Amino acid sequence: MKIKGKAWKFGDDVDTDAIIPARYLVTTDPQVLAAHCMEDADPEFARKVSRGDILVAGKNFGCGSSREHAPIAIKGAGLSCVIAHSFARIFYRNAFNTGLLILESPEAAASVQAGDELEVEVDSGTIVNVTRRQTYRAQPVPPFMQDLLQAGGLMPYVRQQAKTGEKRS
Repeated sequence: MKIKGKAWKFGDDVDTDAIIPARYLVTTDPQVLAAHCMEDADPEFARKVSRGDILVAGKNFGCGSSREHAPIAIKGAGLSCVIAHSFARIFYRNAFNTGLLILESPEAAASVQAGDELEVEVDSGTIVNVTRRQTYRAQPVPPFMQDLLQAGGLMPYVRQQAKTGEKRS
């Protein structure tokens, strides 16, 4: 799977309240949450981001509460993935559970600038910064996690498996 998009850059310790402020947690509707994604950091973010764009951040992205609303808001805003130096553990799990691709790449997180055009090869974990002609490595997404992403998250994956009776070994 290959992804292409423009980078949106954020720093270290972006917590779930910065991703989707608590005042909007009255719904789990992805489109409603998307309209408020990152709005305290950039009030126009949700209007400026284009489908397929890529959020790039520093260390400990998604720290704070365990709310699944954060990856739902990011995915709903049309972002294809998040690349960060590192992720908070609960955000990491929630991202895959909701079908949001995330990749850890300290090198990319440090080098990519806002507006850079990126190409991500998910299978190999290769990130190419087309703008700067640089290539970075991320840990490749394991096949089972790719299956979760392709299904749209954990619950759609389980429903799909129940219908087909398939089991991945």
